[in-house]
Amino acid sequence: MRLLQYIRVNSEGIWLNGRFSALPTGDWAEALYRQDGIQYPKFFKMDHLCRIGWMASELLLAGENDRFEPRTDRAVILFNRSGSLCNDTQYQTTIQDPDNYFPSPALFVYTLPNIVTGEIAIRNGYRGETSCYLLPDFDAGILVETSRQALQDPGTRSLLTGWVECAPGQSDDLLLCLVDAETEENWNEKNLLQLYRYGHL
Repeated sequence: MRLLQYIRVNSEGIWLNGRFSALPTGDWAEALYRQDGIQYPKFFKMDHLCRIGWMASELLLAGENDRFEPRTDRAVILFNRSGSLCNDTQYQTTIQDPDNYFPSPALFVYTLPNIVTGEIAIRNGYRGETSCYLLPDFDAGILVETSRQALQDPGTRSLLTGWVECAPGQSDDLLLCLVDAETEENWNEKNLLQLYRYGHL
């Protein structure tokens, strides 16, 4: 398997293919959305998990040729620890008081963590597999093995995969990678751990 591109985001900043930049203050995903002049109004309806995963994928895929051409050969497989907890806590406030019960459909739709994979797939015209798995912590071995299994499907030639974690009161923690099925074996546990820890190979 071959690592083509990657983006790492944490409290220290953003590394895009090893090139570092500081995080904008406040909501970094919204700040970069506005800075880059992106026109995708649905962004503002997304929960925080979707926004950060979606915006990281925008940065990662920005230069890709024929990016928005529909394709069935790319999968989106993501992992995190907290699921949709940021949005779940907001939704809970709309249903916990029987005397002030106002369930929000706009919040409810984002109470599934796999919605982030769907938002990325819709934006880019991907029609391959989309999955989101919950792990106790970042696990490079599981990410690499799951990627290997996904790319054994003859219909899947590339994969957007990685870690997209957010939780109330914690910094966002992301590592998105674009991987394909070529034989160059630079997509391995050692390299993935280095990307996660340091933002570059």
